[in-house]
Amino acid sequence: MTDFKKLAISIIIPLAVGFISSFFTRNSIPTWYSTLAKPALSPPNWIFFPIWTLLYVMMGVSLYFVWRKGFNNETKTAIYVFSAQLLLNFLWTFLFFGLKSMLLAFAEIIVLWITILVTILRFYKISKGAAYLLIPYIVWVSFASYLNLATFLVNM
Repeated sequence: MTDFKKLAISIIIPLAVGFISSFFTRNSIPTWYSTLAKPALSPPNWIFFPIWTLLYVMMGVSLYFVWRKGFNNETKTAIYVFSAQLLLNFLWTFLFFGLKSMLLAFAEIIVLWITILVTILRFYKISKGAAYLLIPYIVWVSFASYLNLATFLVNM
C-alpha cells in the first residue's frame, strides 16, 4: 500500500536540493558558463532542467521504495548513503557554477559517482526497483563527469 506522505516527502527532498542548486546555475549560465568553450557532445542548456527534474523525481521514488521498508539498520545506512550523495550532488553545482572551479568540481564528481554506486548497491539489497531507478542518474553523472573534465580541458 502506498504511503503518499512518505512518497511526497521522498520526492520533495531531491527536488528541493535541485531547486536550491539552481540559484548557482541561474546566475552563472548566462554570464560565466556561456563564455566557455564547450566540448564535443555538449547538449543545449535547455535540456538540463527537464533531465535533472526527472532524475530528482526518480531519486525520490527510489528513496521512497527503501524508506517504506522500515527504518532498521540496513535501511538507515542506505538512506544515510543516499543523503550523502544528495549533498555531494548539491556540492558539485556549488563548486562548478558557484565557485567556477571546474577542476575541484571534477574531483568532487568522482566522489559523487562512487557514492551513487554505493547507494545503488545498498538500495539493491533492500529494493531492486529502488536500485534500478538510480541507473539513469549514474549514467547522467557519468556523462556530466565527461562534460566537466572536457570543459575544463578545452578552457585551459
